[in-house]
Amino acid sequence: MYLKPAPLARIARDLSQGIVDLKEYISAACDRLEEVDSKIEAFIPEEGYRERLLKEADALLQTYPEPAGRPPLFGVLIGVKDVYHADGFLTRAGSNLDPQELTGPEADCVRLLRQEGALVLGKTVTTEFAYFEPGPTRNPHNLAHTPGGSSSGSAAAVAAGLSPLTLGTQTIGSVNRPAAFCGVVGFKPTYNRIPTAGLLYFSRSVDHVGCFTQDVEGMILVSSVLCRQWRDIKASYKPVLGVPKGKYLQQASDEALKAFEMQLGRLKENGYEVKQIPALDDIETVAYWHRKLIAAEIAIEHRDLYSRHASLYSPQTVAIIEEGKAIEHKELIEARRRQKELFEKLEGQMRESGIELWVTPAAPGPAPEGIKTTGNPAMNMPWTNTGLPSLSIPAGKAASGLPLGLQLIGPLMGDELLLSWALDLEKIFEEFQAYKV
Repeated sequence: MYLKPAPLARIARDLSQGIVDLKEYISAACDRLEEVDSKIEAFIPEEGYRERLLKEADALLQTYPEPAGRPPLFGVLIGVKDVYHADGFLTRAGSNLDPQELTGPEADCVRLLRQEGALVLGKTVTTEFAYFEPGPTRNPHNLAHTPGGSSSGSAAAVAAGLSPLTLGTQTIGSVNRPAAFCGVVGFKPTYNRIPTAGLLYFSRSVDHVGCFTQDVEGMILVSSVLCRQWRDIKASYKPVLGVPKGKYLQQASDEALKAFEMQLGRLKENGYEVKQIPALDDIETVAYWHRKLIAAEIAIEHRDLYSRHASLYSPQTVAIIEEGKAIEHKELIEARRRQKELFEKLEGQMRESGIELWVTPAAPGPAPEGIKTTGNPAMNMPWTNTGLPSLSIPAGKAASGLPLGLQLIGPLMGDELLLSWALDLEKIFEEFQAYKV
């Protein structure tokens, strides 16, 4: 295992208050990167990154010489998934295209983090254009297994303690699933709650900016920086939890379902009411229309690039673009209608049954062996389709010792409550947290 504690909330406090020297922190982080990332390959190699970061640290210290008044992310080293534009870095998106074909202004989320004092440690590895063609990244818990995708490098970097905060994206399950596989916290907020400008889009109807940390407290900190109109809300009661029983849940493996029963048992022991709600029995239809939606929209996004450089795309990406090109406009409109209909149905079920959070396995099982696949996003897909906020926390171990996650889904714009409730839920499963290892 290549795990190391790096909880964002503590690191951010120590740096902003001057408890930890910024340059010493950077030097130690660079040492760690040089020590382990040749094995994990979470980051895209960059020559001279140590010197660059120390120079950026000098500028930050000149701007904020005293701890008083330092921004909340002062000096925090972040990883940026390589589908976001970041000034000073090329954008490759895990592809073979010339980076000059993929240029653009810095992503809003990167700019917001930098404004609050964060420093970019580097770009993290992504699957090609955030789809399924994997990069070289390995799972820090076991190098013989995938870290998940498409935010492969971002999840692995946080689990390995290379960076306390990384950016990802989710179009199907690219934050919650790799977070579960790597035993970290992965948060996908309400659709469009975090601005997406500066992202190489896959599917504008469902692309979400997401984040990885080792701690829920740290996720609240970064969400307060990134989420539009963030409110400082602390929940004063335990939410009623809903389990979507039926065909959706049956997509999980026997091992994952057994762990899920353990998780539900613990929640009940800690005073949580859990209701079994028949939901998503039409999951095959939901998956069909989600696929139509994203295939049509990636074909639109890549129309120009693909027409000129199709030979440089991987077979998996070619397949979904060709599929999307054949989808008629009326089918795309129907997919968007179905998306709205599903959201209204699930939110209606929450109101009618009196539940405040859905709870599910975060993935159908532990991380698969090998790095030729990034795993199955089936447990995440419907929540991404609807735009509801979802969070994965580490909450179990497979027989292999690999992490298993618990997925929590809140109501639209209920991000603050979701994260506040997750603080208590995290404590119930604290022995499974990577940074406790």
